[in-house]
Amino acid sequence: MESYGFLSLLPPVIAIALAIRTKQVHISLLFGIWLGWVIISGFNPVRGSLDTIQALVDVFQDAGNTRTIMFCALVGALIIFVQRSGGVEGFIRHVNRLLEQYERRRSGSNRIVIQLLAWLTGLLIFVESSISVLTVGALYRPVFDELKISREKLAYIADSSSAPSSILIPFNGWGAFIMSLLVAEGFADPFATLFHAIAFNFYPVLALLLVLAVIFFKKDYGPMVKAERRVAETGKLLNDDAQPMVSDELTDVKTADGITPRAYNMVIPILIMVFMMPVMLAATGWEAAIAQKPDASTVRLVFFAIGQGSGSTAVLIAVLTSILFAMLFYGLQGIMKMKEMVDLTLKGISGMMPLALLMMLAFAIGAVCKQMGTGPYIADVAKAWLSPHMVPFVVFLVSCFIAFSTGTSWGTFAIMISIAVPMAREMGADVYITIAAALGGGVFGDHCSPISDTTILSSMASATDHIDHVRTQLPYALTAGGAAALLYLLIGLMG
Repeated sequence: MESYGFLSLLPPVIAIALAIRTKQVHISLLFGIWLGWVIISGFNPVRGSLDTIQALVDVFQDAGNTRTIMFCALVGALIIFVQRSGGVEGFIRHVNRLLEQYERRRSGSNRIVIQLLAWLTGLLIFVESSISVLTVGALYRPVFDELKISREKLAYIADSSSAPSSILIPFNGWGAFIMSLLVAEGFADPFATLFHAIAFNFYPVLALLLVLAVIFFKKDYGPMVKAERRVAETGKLLNDDAQPMVSDELTDVKTADGITPRAYNMVIPILIMVFMMPVMLAATGWEAAIAQKPDASTVRLVFFAIGQGSGSTAVLIAVLTSILFAMLFYGLQGIMKMKEMVDLTLKGISGMMPLALLMMLAFAIGAVCKQMGTGPYIADVAKAWLSPHMVPFVVFLVSCFIAFSTGTSWGTFAIMISIAVPMAREMGADVYITIAAALGGGVFGDHCSPISDTTILSSMASATDHIDHVRTQLPYALTAGGAAALLYLLIGLMG
């Protein structure tokens, strides 16, 4: 692969800067993609433009990309179903009754309880970060709106409890992917190696704890203060110029006439979606598990199969199963007829088109970064001035920048594990701490990046403006990331 050196940084960095500055994230990403292909074509704008169009088409050559985009579009149907069925309204009423029983409305502690429940839900659904943020957003957005908690705060809680829990409790695709990278580096027992490294994976732990601190001590800072004040004083859930990732047509759907709102019409379809995720991961990974671990017990095989499964297939089948169940469930209750269900499905999909387009652009800019060798270039530059004691600290910083620039934590893991492990061995640095630094840096950079799929999905699930989510989350991510970097620096200096 040809190396483009410093030029490889320009497409992602300029796209991110433009998105934050202009809030026109689609146009900014498209410009970054175009700039990348213009550079690759030898600064021929005509050839670069044609290659850009082809690159957008090529996104769908990857089955995983296509399944993920389909999943994003179909989520709109599920969102509109649970509202029309009265499930959302019933859930709000049920939660409010529980809060009133404990007389929490006057003390304000109901806000703490709801935010804590959202954080805990995101933590417990560790099997897949996409399902985690979607579930938190769908379940708690109506209640957050009712209690006048900003959608930016919901997006922050959903985002900061999804990926951290997925990497700290690695019985999922995250764990399987990382272990496959460790096997490639010669580790005989990647499972034990990963768990040993988790003890030094500071950023995800600090990110989770910081959310708790913000919730309990009610101490927001940065742009989040303005967002919370806006909701409290004006009742506006979004900024006046906000462009929410979910259209109002999806979030303002009213309960069907004559239908009694019941919480289970929302909770049961979502639980089915969550349940189907590990089931499909196990199903899609079962053959690989049998082939690689023929003598393992059934329980170990199941866990191994979950790790080997296809995440994109699992999320797509999970949301499809949930939608089909909802159709049957609501039909038996007489809530909706088939024609209305089909109309609502199409309406839900159309309402998610901005998100599907954004996901396509995110995949495309990731592809152009890979073509230009952005990640390896950053890593190679860092290797030139490393000392053994500084290895974990610098590996963390480099991983942060790669993930921020490319919008992918998994891509960062693939790049950095293959570089950081041999480097740590040759220079006498602690291998486990170095692995942890690479993983934590990847998650941190992913949290900060507006082109990250998890960040995009968090904005979508919370129905907030994407750049507003990035801006309000950034100070918290930087706090946890700065503390993690300091810990790696201190460990290196003490070593």
